Amino acid sequence: MGRYVLGRLGGMAAVLALVAVLVFVLTRAAPGDPVAVLLGDQATAEDIARVQRVYGLDRSLPEQFGLWLVQLAHGNLGDSIFLQRPVTQALWERAEPTVLLASMAVAIAALIGVPCGVVSAVFRGRAADQLLTGFAMLGASVPSFWFGLVLMQVFAVGLGWFPVSGYGEPGATLAQRLHCLVLPATVLGVLNSALIIRFTRASMLDVLGEDYVRTARAKGLPEHRVMLKHALRNALVPIVTVIGLTVALMIGGAVVTETVFGLPGVGNLVVSAVTRRDYPVIQGALLVVAAVYVVINVLVDLLYTVVDPRVSA
Repeated sequence: MGRYVLGRLGGMAAVLALVAVLVFVLTRAAPGDPVAVLLGDQATAEDIARVQRVYGLDRSLPEQFGLWLVQLAHGNLGDSIFLQRPVTQALWERAEPTVLLASMAVAIAALIGVPCGVVSAVFRGRAADQLLTGFAMLGASVPSFWFGLVLMQVFAVGLGWFPVSGYGEPGATLAQRLHCLVLPATVLGVLNSALIIRFTRASMLDVLGEDYVRTARAKGLPEHRVMLKHALRNALVPIVTVIGLTVALMIGGAVVTETVFGLPGVGNLVVSAVTRRDYPVIQGALLVVAAVYVVINVLVDLLYTVVDPRVSA
C-alpha cells in the first residue's frame, strides 16, 4: 500500500511538471502583451519597457520559466499583473463560489445519474430504458450556456424563484449564497448526470448476468435487495470512477456557467485573466485545477479498496 501511494505521488509530480510546461508555453504563445493591455493605448514604448522589467517579461522565455519554477518551489504562484496582489490570494478569494457550485452540481449529478442508470439497466429495452437513455444523450449534447439561459428565463425572470445572476450581497448568509447557486448547479448537475447514467447502466448490465445475482434471486430475496446489495455494490468501481471524473468536469464547466450567471468564482477569474493576458493568474489557476484533478484521481483509486475489497492497491 505504501509503495502504491508513493508511486501515485510520483505520477502526480510528473503530471504537474508536464502541465506546468504546457501552461507556460501556451500562455506565452497567445498573441498580445499584458503590459500593453495594462497601460492602455496612450502608453509609450519606454513605459511598456519599464513595466516589463518590473514583471520580468523582458527576459528570455527560459529565464522566465526558470524564475516561475523557483517561485513554485517556494509555494508562490506569482503576482497578478492586473490585480496587483498574489495569485494565491486571488484564487483563495474566488474559491468559495466555485467549490460550493461544484459540490452542489456533483450531488445533483450523482442523485440523478446513479438511480436513473440503475432503473435503465433493470428495465433494459423497455420504455423506461429508452426514455432515460434518450435523456442521457440529450444531456450530453445540450450546451451548458444555452441550458443556463433557459433556466434563467423560466425560473428567474418568469417565476422569480431565483436571482438572475450574482452571488448575493457582500454580507449574505450561506443559505442565501446557496440559493443563488441553485440554477447554475442545476445546469452543471443535470448535464453531467448524462455521463453517470450511461456508465451506471453499462456497469449494472455487466453484473446483472453474473451467477451471484441469479443465486440471490433463486434464494427468493426481494428484488430491491438483489439490486442494491448484490448488483449495485459490485458495479460501484466504474461508477465511483466516473463520479470522480465528473468533479473535474464540473471545475472545467464552471468557467462557462460562472460567466453566464455572473458568479465571482475561479472560472470567471480565469476568463478575465485570459482577456487581459494576465500570465501569472492563468498559469496559477490552471496549475491548481490540474492539481485538484490529479488529487481526485488518486483519491478515487484509493477509494476502490473501500468500495470493493477485491480490488487490491
